[in-house]
Amino acid sequence: MFTVGLTGGIGSGKSTVADCFAAHGVPVIDTDVIARDLTAPRGAALEAIRAVFGDTVMQADGTLDRAALRRRIFADRPARRQLEAILHPRIRQVVEQRLVTLTAPYALIVIPLLVETGGYRDVLNRVLVVDCPEEVQIARVMARSGLTHDEIKAILAAQAGRAERLAVADDIIVNASTLEALQAEVAVLHQRYLALASAPLP
Repeated sequence: MFTVGLTGGIGSGKSTVADCFAAHGVPVIDTDVIARDLTAPRGAALEAIRAVFGDTVMQADGTLDRAALRRRIFADRPARRQLEAILHPRIRQVVEQRLVTLTAPYALIVIPLLVETGGYRDVLNRVLVVDCPEEVQIARVMARSGLTHDEIKAILAAQAGRAERLAVADDIIVNASTLEALQAEVAVLHQRYLALASAPLP
């Protein structure tokens, strides 16, 4: 199956872009959603996280304290690597399982940490980067999340920079205008991907 990897920094608008593709009937596999499922109550990764990080990242009711875990991994790079080692193989397995069930011309895989992990390139035909200025990212995340400016800056610092993401892009959407402009860009890319997916292999 032809696959497009969608990536971008926090607050760049990945979810909105993914929704625009979904409106065209494109199946969307979101690795963030898979990660949340894996760490939900009875999720496949929850006990492994507890074993590595202990009860300091767990709520009293046995669910994951996501805020505590986020603070831990953004303050401690080795801890972030440990969490990635738990989650990424499990996420990749779910992605592959879902891909084989699809019959659409192409699929969109939302991978926020595509550049950082270096993974998935073997299953992607194209990489689509959603880009916008950093100050726009910060404003969007502050408006929706309740995170402080410093917390958002720490997340941005832990992610690949704009230049790194743009360097791996086959296609770029600049999401700094209106929803209508975004929808128009997606419509053009959708037609391009349909054509590429139907083209004979070289």
